Amino acid sequence: MTKPSADPAVERLAHAVAAGDRTVLSRAITLVESKRADHRHTAAALIQALLPETGKAVRVGITGAPGVGKSTLIDALGSLLTGQGRKVAVLAVDPSSRRTGGSILADKTRMARLANAPNAFIRPSPSSGTLGGVAAKTRETMLLCEAAGYDAVLVETVGVGQSEIAVADMTDFFLVLALPGAGDELQALKKGVVELADMIAVNKADGDNLARARLAASQYGAALHILSPRSPNWSPPVVTCSAMTGDGIAALWEHVLDHKARLTASGELAERRGEQQVKWMWTMLEERLFAPLRSDRAIKAVMPRIEADVAAGRMAPGTAVEEIAGMLGV
Repeated sequence: MTKPSADPAVERLAHAVAAGDRTVLSRAITLVESKRADHRHTAAALIQALLPETGKAVRVGITGAPGVGKSTLIDALGSLLTGQGRKVAVLAVDPSSRRTGGSILADKTRMARLANAPNAFIRPSPSSGTLGGVAAKTRETMLLCEAAGYDAVLVETVGVGQSEIAVADMTDFFLVLALPGAGDELQALKKGVVELADMIAVNKADGDNLARARLAASQYGAALHILSPRSPNWSPPVVTCSAMTGDGIAALWEHVLDHKARLTASGELAERRGEQQVKWMWTMLEERLFAPLRSDRAIKAVMPRIEADVAAGRMAPGTAVEEIAGMLGV
């Protein structure tokens, strides 16, 4: 039951989203992504109206180095879930997409089965903005998808750096994909990302790679034992799978469901989601407060001079901040 809105147009939009209208869902996501002030207010009212319809989906974050097979795995996993009658939404967090156009659009061609499934919805991240802004919009998009009845949301990080942390902060289960060839790959996996992992899956475990994949899995497992687990109620498993053949994909999903059952029973899932909501609020607030820095013409005009003075040592960073804050009136 959607929450009544004072705006009849917002109420109609909310009902259409909750009814599962894909065209309206796409329009609602475009509204959420808009930077126009009037759209921002409407989007906030829409999310508020749909809030009672959200929170029912299994939220899975997926990361891994380029070439690890994220798109193929999402295609295989998503197809498995739609085959089980689930509705699957695939979202992306890609702060670099403002330069590259993002990879998930091209990934649609590598998610051939899923892209054609009537119960699947694939959406790239906004094409511009900071990581905080992109992540915030992806979170809002996730809520809209949940309100539209999608009960499995797969969030892919195709960017670099902090994007993995952003995805871990908006999902229930964080899956790190790895490749066979444990030695070099183990070094390549960032410690911070591994610490966030709820499971490591060694992909491409097929054919000649099978023995190497099993060796890699055992070495990743040994490495995980050294680290403190993310949750006191869950020990991250290491599994092997082949997105190409489908081997291990069903078992991978069973781990996700087991994780959800355990964290739900302990109350940790509700607690984690509550903490995430507060983080989302602060992220969106910071983005809102920083908006004038990117839109104020007077500030944009003097920023190159201020940055040059700071870089050359002619102005202390603190002095620069005071000058900029003064122009903002804060």
